[in-house]
Amino acid sequence: MTPLEQAQRKMADADVAQGAIDVFTDFYRQLEAGATGLVREDDVDPLTGIDRAHDVHADLQAQRDAAAVTAIIKLNGGLGTSMGMDRAKTLLPVRDGLTFLDVIAGQVKHVRAELGVALPLLFMHSFRTRDDSLAALAPHGLEVDGLPLDFLQNREPKLRSDDLTPVEWPADPTLEWCPPGHGDLYTALLASGVLDALLDAGYRYASVSNSDNLGAAPDPAMMAWFAGTGAPYAAEVCRRTPADVKGGHLVVRRSDGRLVLRETAQTAPEDAAAATDLQRHPYFHTNNLWFDLRQVRDTLRERDGVLGLPLIRNHKTVDPADPSSPEVIQIESAMGAAVEVFDGATAIEVDRSRFLPVKTTNDLLLLRSDVFDVGADSRLRAQVDPKPLVDLDKRFYSRIADFDARIPHAPSLVDADSLGVEGDWHFGRDVVVTGSTRLTDDGTAQQVPAGARLG
Repeated sequence: MTPLEQAQRKMADADVAQGAIDVFTDFYRQLEAGATGLVREDDVDPLTGIDRAHDVHADLQAQRDAAAVTAIIKLNGGLGTSMGMDRAKTLLPVRDGLTFLDVIAGQVKHVRAELGVALPLLFMHSFRTRDDSLAALAPHGLEVDGLPLDFLQNREPKLRSDDLTPVEWPADPTLEWCPPGHGDLYTALLASGVLDALLDAGYRYASVSNSDNLGAAPDPAMMAWFAGTGAPYAAEVCRRTPADVKGGHLVVRRSDGRLVLRETAQTAPEDAAAATDLQRHPYFHTNNLWFDLRQVRDTLRERDGVLGLPLIRNHKTVDPADPSSPEVIQIESAMGAAVEVFDGATAIEVDRSRFLPVKTTNDLLLLRSDVFDVGADSRLRAQVDPKPLVDLDKRFYSRIADFDARIPHAPSLVDADSLGVEGDWHFGRDVVVTGSTRLTDDGTAQQVPAGARLG
């Protein structure tokens, strides 16, 4: 049995959908052939001349008409492992006891009530995030039109880097598996039957974003914009700042003029300087995207379920916590890479307010503070621009349990320029930070007393 056949058998024995096995097989053959997935700077031009959301205007009826045939899809498969969590990050409280999932539910229910539309909300879960997330969502009663509230992301075996066989790790067999990246969205939609169910129920468009990005609220004006473009696919991009140079960005392939997503992992070392040049490549990809459900289904059927997304070859160890464990390759793809699949795909520049991802406790502290306000529509709006910079000591604040123990009540940051914390500091209630403040480490646990003013 060849290494590929071993991987295929392992997936079939684990009841992975045949469509996902077919996509994995396509990527595996690319890997065998030596594909790197690199997007060379010499082969692309910068993205220019795109629409701006600031200029988008649509009357109420156009918004209602578009919202009536749009579904909201949220990616909710990630565990908050970087914060020391073993469950969905979106179960964390953000504001006043409300979790990410509560805020998302509130945003969707507001649009439903305002426009009188069903606006289905669906989550793509992983096996590890599904049960807890559905239990947390149940009180909101979000299901509509007989559609499911979620569908499952697929999984695939990690491959030994030396011979591309499925890795074996008896110490924890769950570590033998990995998600295929969020490019699995299209395969999972088709294999689960959700894509057909949405179309059969009369829905035409999908708005997709990460669940930890609360800025990507359902926007009826943008729904009207996308419906009016007639495009099969659209990506939201933002102006880059020096903090965004590591993210994926769109470029234009010279050979055929198509938009292409170039992730950091697809950038050759010799192209790094050009790829991170804010003047040459001024936009980054927010991972908020739009697509025409019918065109996605038709394209998947034409290609026997394999969109043909570019390979992302990710080198890891089988146990991420053990650098001495065997090196493996994880075959991944990015959902935003589908931009190159569809004729007429486009992009739109959006305001930074649509990009509020929470990747660290620095981000979480900003959202919990008075820098943001939550409106009746459940949207988070920054009260100041620019937002203060937060830099918490990773030794004491990177894990959510440690962060919550030391900062149980977010300080006021609305009048702050920056807050840097070095060392083990515990914050009391009603702390106010102004200007640029940096707390230093004296080697002991220190206290910021309740009501203190820093700055």
